Formats: sequence, structure tokens, C-alpha cells
Amino acid sequence: MKKQASNRKHNYPDADLHQQVLERLRYAHRDLEQFEQYNFGVERMKKLKALADRFRDLPDDDELVGEQMILSEKKYKASDDLQAAIRSLMTRVALKFNNRSGRYRKFGAGKLGDMTDAQLIFCARRVVRVARQQIDFLDDVGVSEKVLGRISDACQIFENAVNLQQDKVADRDIGVERRVDLGNELYDELVVLCNIGKDIWDKKDNQKYENYCLYESNNDQKIVRKEKLAKFADSEG
Repeated sequence: MKKQASNRKHNYPDADLHQQVLERLRYAHRDLEQFEQYNFGVERMKKLKALADRFRDLPDDDELVGEQMILSEKKYKASDDLQAAIRSLMTRVALKFNNRSGRYRKFGAGKLGDMTDAQLIFCARRVVRVARQQIDFLDDVGVSEKVLGRISDACQIFENAVNLQQDKVADRDIGVERRVDLGNELYDELVVLCNIGKDIWDKKDNQKYENYCLYESNNDQKIVRKEKLAKFADSEG
């Protein structure tokens, strides 16, 4: 059964999640004596910090997409080289046969630019096979094993490039899933820490209680900061 795709539990950027964990850990270390009463001591805080570091060190999507784009560019270059090699052969074949004849059609090399990757690979192998079957007949238009070897080599390079690109696409999917799963695990542990912190200071110290409040998004945090600044300005006035 195919694994169901994971969904992020937090709405703010991953970098902000990491920063929030570090910030709340500082408050938790400050309140260590109270946290130990909830069996959330130094060792568990160290594990949370280690989890945050692992999350920070995972490649983000920009990095994964960049690597995928590099391989895509190499694949496009290999595709162009292969098409050029096939066209070079077909130019020679056209000198021998009318390009509307069955002998020409047998090569199946029309509309190279519209072919999928798989179709282009299939076409390259076919034109080499068909040309080799009648290489003596095509000798007078310059068709040789060297010409066919150029196509075969370009086909192998292109096929390798296609496979590498597909592998990198899969790597990106795996990387995104791993980052989401680890981020959710980190967020869940952060919520536990914050719930403990709020319980410790509920009805006792409003400022310390606020230290453990999580917000749904960056915008929520900005609103809270503006409200605090407004209250501070009013008190100063």
C-alpha cells in the first residue's frame, strides 16, 4: 500500500520553526526546576536540541530543486547532441532515398523534437539497427560504423542523463517527505514543551506564560508584537 503523503503541521517557514525551538529551549532551561516536575529535564531538552539540529541540516527544497535543474540541463544538452547525430545520419539517408519513401520511413526519425525521452532513445536504437542492416548499400552516401557509433554513444549518454534526472526527482520527493516528517516530529515536541511552560506560569506570571505561546503563522506573531509595542507606548505616554 502506498504511503499517504505527510502534511506540515506548522504554517510558518522551517527556519522559523527551528528558531522557535531554540528560543523556547532557552526559556525551558531558565525554568528547568519547574520542568523537571513534569519529567521534562535536561536529557529530553538535549534530545529536542539534537532533533532541531538534524532538521536544520536537512537540504531544503531550493537545494533539491537546484540539483534537479542541473541534471535537467545536462539531459537537455544530451538530447540535443543525440538528435543532431540522428539528423546527420538521416541527411545521408535522404540523399539515397526519397524522404517520402518506405525505405526512409522505416527509420522512423520524423519529428525528433516532439518525441518523449523514451521515444527518442527507442528511435536512436532503431535507426542504428536499420542503417546497419543496409550499411553496404548506404556506403556511397557516407554512412559508416563511425556515424552509427556516434549515435550509439550519444544515445547511451542521453539514457544515463535521463536516469540520473529521474533519480534526482525521486530524491527530491524523498527529501521533501523526510523534511516534513522530521518537522512534524519537531513541532509536536515543541508543542509539548510549550504546553508545560504555559501550565507552569498560568495565573502566576503573564510575561513568562507568553514566552511559551505559539502562533499559527508569522502574521500572528507580528500582530502580537505590534499589540505589545502599542501597550508599551501607551504606558510610556
